[in-house]
Order: sequence, then C-alpha cells, then structure tokens
Amino acid sequence: MDSSNLSSLPEESLEEEIEQPPKGSEAPLPSAYASIPVRPPSQSSVQKYSPLDWLVYFDEEKDVSIPNSNDVFHVYMAGTEGPVVFCLHGGGYSGLSFALSTSKIKEKARVVAMDLRGHGKSSSENDLDLSVETMCNDVLVVIKEMYGESSPAIVLVGHSMGGSVAVHVAAKKTLPTLAGLVVVDVVEGTAMASLIRMQKILSSRMQHFSSIEKAIEWSVKGGALRNTDSARVSIPSTLKYDDSKKCYVYRTQLEETEQYWRGWYEGLSEKFLSCPVPKLLLLAGTDRLDRPLTIGQMQGKFQMVVVRHTGHAIQEDAPEEFAALILNFISRNRIGPHGVEIPGLRQPLQTHSQQ
Repeated sequence: MDSSNLSSLPEESLEEEIEQPPKGSEAPLPSAYASIPVRPPSQSSVQKYSPLDWLVYFDEEKDVSIPNSNDVFHVYMAGTEGPVVFCLHGGGYSGLSFALSTSKIKEKARVVAMDLRGHGKSSSENDLDLSVETMCNDVLVVIKEMYGESSPAIVLVGHSMGGSVAVHVAAKKTLPTLAGLVVVDVVEGTAMASLIRMQKILSSRMQHFSSIEKAIEWSVKGGALRNTDSARVSIPSTLKYDDSKKCYVYRTQLEETEQYWRGWYEGLSEKFLSCPVPKLLLLAGTDRLDRPLTIGQMQGKFQMVVVRHTGHAIQEDAPEEFAALILNFISRNRIGPHGVEIPGLRQPLQTHSQQ
C-alpha cells in the first residue's frame, strides 16, 4: 500500500462525500437507525468504508493473562529490533489507533499497542474501573508479564487518556528501562476545562450503527477521524454487536466512568515535567499549553511539536508524520534496544544483559 496517501484528509474533501441537502435546507443526514433509508448505499461507498485487517500494519497479536486474576490484556506487536515503543490509546479508542503509524515505526523500532481495560479485545474483572491508578498498574503488569526481568528499553507513547496513563507510569519511576515519554494532544489545563462538556459530547455521538461500515463512515464524516484508512482499521475494534438492539454500539461505556475523569488530568503537567526521561509533547494546536508547561518549555525541559491539519487523534490523522516524529525522538535521544547508546562506547561488555 502506498502510505503517502495516508496523510490527513482535509475536512472539506470529506464533506464533499456527504450527500448534501438542498440549498437552504438543514435536513440532517439520515440516522443509521432510520427504518427507510433515503437510498441504498452504493457499492463504492460500502467498499470505501469497509474494515481493513490489522495484519497489514502489525505483525502479530496476543493475549497477556495476568496471574491471580481474570484480567486478560490484548496487545498488537510489530518490528524485530530497536527499543519498544509502547503505545497507550485514548478513551474510547483501541490499540489499533496506532496501526498506520506502526507500519513505519516498525522499520527501526519494535511497537507494542495495548488495549486498555474496557477497550478493544481486553477483558477484566471490572471494565468500568478506569481510574488512572488501575490503568497504570495494568500497564506495568503487562510489561512485566511480557518481558520479565529483562525488559528492553521502553519509550512510552500515550494519546489523550492514554497520555495521562503514560505520564503516571513514568512518574512512578518503577520501570527501570524507561527511556522516553511521548504525550499526544493532552494538556492538563485544556483537559480539566473540557470535563464539564464531556457528558454532552458523549451523548451527542451517534450511538447505534446498522453496520460496521456505517460506523466507519460516521467517524470520518463526523470529523472524529480525518483519515479514512485509519478509521477502517481502528473503528471496528471500538464496537460490539448488541443482540437485543440488533445493531453495533460502542464497546467502551465512557459515560459511566465519569468519577475517574478528573483523576486522569489533575496535576498532570507537574507530573509530566518531573519524569526523569527525555520527553516529547505532540499537539494539534498551539493554544493548549497551560502555565506550568509554558514555563517548562521555555526552560527546555521537553520538546514540543505542533502537528498542523490534524484533529485530536494525531497518530490516526497524520500517521506518516507521527511515525517520523517518534523515530526522530528515538534517534536524537540515542535510544537503542537496551537504553541510551553512547557513540564510541563498545556495547557488549555486559554480555549477560544481551537477549
């Protein structure tokens, strides 16, 4: 597949795909739940929004069972060398949110994208416990189960809610091989201010879909994602089929986890700045820095890049640029498979640490 076509699509071109109502009319698009469709979908429309297999981007998937519990976490993996780029998705997304960018990152690093509890193919004893402490412990125990005592160098990458989890994991300082931290489009000030609108945003989403294709189409035309191919890979894993309603609904019941939202973001900026590893903050807009981060950036405590022409899910909307930024971060901080590599220093003196 030519990945040069996978950059973010302008919203204008997406709007042209929508069947427009007559001039002067504000008729809404027919609901996927409507009993009489305005017209049957054309074959090309069905093909355009048909699901894409994750195997095009990742190399394998596996379930990580947690000892002494019924928790099973699903991970997607790719690549064979270099440090591990461990990806944590946002609320309501899944590990497949990183699929398109993985196809590029895996050329020079390994990628692990985890479905957090209550998301994707992971299952837990309490899918509604999305407290940052619980998710943080989930990540640490999955890494321990995957690598034991010989963990490779890890670069934590977290988007939105997953960015908060990544920061909390890094701030614990219990991951000895942590070599870098990348936070994607989440800043404490903006996130805290938006919490009062979150329930309204969630309730205004279309809740039922007659097919997976309809859900993919809605996510693109509704502006949630701007890259059709990314939506075709990631959206199916965010849905489940409801037998009683005979339609697809969201897998994650985010609206029922409100008690945890404040904990995701409170104190996040100071925690981020305190993490003792190289840090990169990727933002979709310049207006999102709060005071502590503005001061921290002026002091050179982290690298910041504003990625233009994307929505909230930068890794999905501009996967090529996102992958390049991750690889550049790894390169400039000299992060190798076992940690920071210093030029001129012969590595295999500690042969016991080789895997």
